[in-house]
Amino acid sequence: MTGGTGGLVVEFWYWLVLAAALAGLEMVAPGAVLIWLGAAAAVVGTVLWLVPELTWQGQLLLFAGLSIAFVFLGRRVFGRGEGAEPHPTLNRRATQYVGTIHSLATPLVNGRGRVQVGDTQWTAEGVEDLPAGTRVRVVGADGVVLKVERAE
Repeated sequence: MTGGTGGLVVEFWYWLVLAAALAGLEMVAPGAVLIWLGAAAAVVGTVLWLVPELTWQGQLLLFAGLSIAFVFLGRRVFGRGEGAEPHPTLNRRATQYVGTIHSLATPLVNGRGRVQVGDTQWTAEGVEDLPAGTRVRVVGADGVVLKVERAE
């Protein structure tokens, strides 16, 4: 790939292949960075197609500058996901049931029993002993144990 002057010759389509590869990698390993590098490579390929005498050093300089600019602008326009905090009960399923009312599947004896939540039974703890079938309100959660009290 050397020209008659001994310099490195880079064809415009090399940049377009690099752009496609970076876009493909973004799909495999999303991080919202490779797509911007791919866009920069596509622009360099287009510029090289329009200005074929651009040296490889100029191409690399253009690619570096565009990459930095595109990543910065992409983060600024589309954000980094900051501020979009996950739901506070995400991955804490028991906490999601706080405030809901369910029936005891087994009696609460010595403060422990089972509560029916949908098609699942959860371990329940309460302060008073209650018979099976009693309607209880979930007032808290400790890991996978639901804290319950009699619902009014």
